[in-house]
Amino acid sequence: MSRATVGEALIARLADWGVDTVFGLPGDGVNGIMEGLRRNADRVRFVLVHHEEAAAFMAVAHAKATGRLGVCLATSGPGGIHLANGLYDAKLDHAPVLAITGMQESSVIGTAYQQEVHLDRLFEDVAEYNETIGNPAQVPSLVDIAVRTALARRGVAHLTVPNDVQVATAGDNPFETVGPTRAPATAPVLVAPPVRPADDDLQAAADLLNNASKPAILAGIGARGAGPLVELVADVLGAPIVKSLLGKMVVPDDSPFALGGLGLLGTAPSEDLMQECDALLMVGTNFPYTKFLPAPGQAHVVQIDVEPARVGTRIPTDVPLVGDAAATCEALLPRLRRRTDRRWLLRYQEKMRDWRERMAATERADRDPIAPQFLASTLDRVAAPDAILACDSGTVTTWAARHWQATGGREFYLSGTLASMAPGLPYAIALQHEYPNRQVIAFVGDGGFAMLMAEFHTAARYKLPIKVVINDNSALGMIVWEQMVNGFPEFGVRYGDDPLADYVGWARGCGAYAARVTDPIALENVLGEAFAFDGPALVDVAVDADEPPMPASVTYQQAAKFAEAFVRGQPRKAAIATTLLKDRITRL
Repeated sequence: MSRATVGEALIARLADWGVDTVFGLPGDGVNGIMEGLRRNADRVRFVLVHHEEAAAFMAVAHAKATGRLGVCLATSGPGGIHLANGLYDAKLDHAPVLAITGMQESSVIGTAYQQEVHLDRLFEDVAEYNETIGNPAQVPSLVDIAVRTALARRGVAHLTVPNDVQVATAGDNPFETVGPTRAPATAPVLVAPPVRPADDDLQAAADLLNNASKPAILAGIGARGAGPLVELVADVLGAPIVKSLLGKMVVPDDSPFALGGLGLLGTAPSEDLMQECDALLMVGTNFPYTKFLPAPGQAHVVQIDVEPARVGTRIPTDVPLVGDAAATCEALLPRLRRRTDRRWLLRYQEKMRDWRERMAATERADRDPIAPQFLASTLDRVAAPDAILACDSGTVTTWAARHWQATGGREFYLSGTLASMAPGLPYAIALQHEYPNRQVIAFVGDGGFAMLMAEFHTAARYKLPIKVVINDNSALGMIVWEQMVNGFPEFGVRYGDDPLADYVGWARGCGAYAARVTDPIALENVLGEAFAFDGPALVDVAVDADEPPMPASVTYQQAAKFAEAFVRGQPRKAAIATTLLKDRITRL
């Protein structure tokens, strides 16, 4: 019986680690690894995509949703280069992902051979572990170390394998050993580190929080799974909870303690809370927008994070608690003193009721063109109680952040820190692969969808019933407003409608349900039909292209820059002014 090749042994070792899916695109630089996938098809499924960037995004979504390793595969040279954007998404959002790439045969490396790109050098910045398998004897040790590093450090690992090594016999060492060494014998095992902070630190944190008169909690995605414990802490302290965008699903949006998100896409009550609190408990978040955090010296800070290097990087921290969010909250709770005076919490609950009324006023069905707020709220109303939403980056993120309610069993995923365009669709495909019996929705802008729209065919080929809802303003909507808030009239950001991109035609060509909606009255019925369809579906919704994603509170400087753009010759100022007036009237 023939012995396994390196390609076969590599895939088999991944299966030993529990990997069951590899997303990728084949090429002559990975033929040996593809043969390994074929021989291990009973243990590891290969998902064929149209673009390697999508494969990387799918691996990221898999990792974010499951906590397990996501794996993507690309050929040498240009194929591997295409992975970079998705891998940076993994790096910045701390998702464990392994990228496997090919390399030219070892005998021609360094000779400027066709497609010779040293992907190990290219990925030096993005990868926590980054190695070339240049000797068959290095398998499975390098595979074990790569997987263990990606999982332990919650980041990217990269292995690149020359063509000739892929087809060599696994375990063979073609070179004479000249030193007192041999290939290490490793195992596919990861032991989690201790996750509970020291008692003295827990007591110091409790003393600080117990003595606060205006406590607040900021929860991020690192607190996922600990949401009920975070709410218990909030109840004991009488503290409102603010969430990062990535952490939207950590605590339900209808929780009596939740004030929504923080930042440009956040709520006014959240901003007010950060400006008023005298103690802040940060749980599983490395919130980067320091402008929205309490000013240094305003509030005492307790920060819970499993990674010591992240504690204190955004705001001075009085008591760092290094540990798992759930275990730390559980250990902290018995030390906290229940606050009987609930006026602080009640005040912010009233602020949140007022904010919800303001948001509801913008969700009107009588707006023409369709208000994107109405689209997002209708989507929220029609979606299943345990729906998974994969959101793209752009104005669509604002509408999802404010009008999609992460309640009950719902989940919410996006490219949080990288904020890349285009992951919504590939995220949805990976999530539907993992959860075939749940409703998975890609809520995307037309700009992001167009970038990787070929992957809708991937969903159709694999008979994945994803639902794609396009917030279609025929523009790079977020860039429009970012230009204007800098005082510049918009330029080069509108796609227009001559010709109109036919996303519906593309989806129908893939055998899917598809419809375009221009009438707000028809929207709910069309979404209902799409969601009931037994297969992939796409709904392209023409929304008001002049609806600005306004921050919760507008500063004088922002307003002045906006006016400056008008004075300098903003080409659609009449339409924008009309939309702003409509918004103001509906809120009143």
